[in-house]
Amino acid sequence: MAVFIGLYNPKSPTNVGAVMRAAGCYQADKVCYTGGRFERAAQYQTDTRQVVDRVPLQRVDSLLEQLPDGMKVVCVEFAEGATPLPGFGHPDSVIYIFGPEDGSVSQDIVDAADEVVFVPTTGCMNLAAAVNVVLYDRLSKLPLNVHSDDLIKCSQ
Repeated sequence: MAVFIGLYNPKSPTNVGAVMRAAGCYQADKVCYTGGRFERAAQYQTDTRQVVDRVPLQRVDSLLEQLPDGMKVVCVEFAEGATPLPGFGHPDSVIYIFGPEDGSVSQDIVDAADEVVFVPTTGCMNLAAAVNVVLYDRLSKLPLNVHSDDLIKCSQ
């Protein structure tokens, strides 16, 4: 089982930092991004918990290349015909692909996806908020294998 986060040309280092924090909290295995906008602004990184030391943050040319065998591609996008997140069954191995703060995932990625889901809000959420909601939804649908007091103690 592997969980990757794919960011399509993210703009804001603040949001990428918050995505990294979410990746650490929800134990994602990797965060990949395309485009050059984030790198130009990376000096303002907001990964306050240094999650990048545990979860790789990697620039890639394509979010769809070099994925592990069997990994499903799920775009999180406001798109007609998309599945509402509350009714979605999360794959074991998955890359969730999110669009930029000021745009959408490219149509070729949407077309190549195994699933397209959306968070049923009125209007779009902030990138980092969307990542948190999707990862929380995934967690909420999995059996919790840790005693809650143990989890609380190690998280304090």
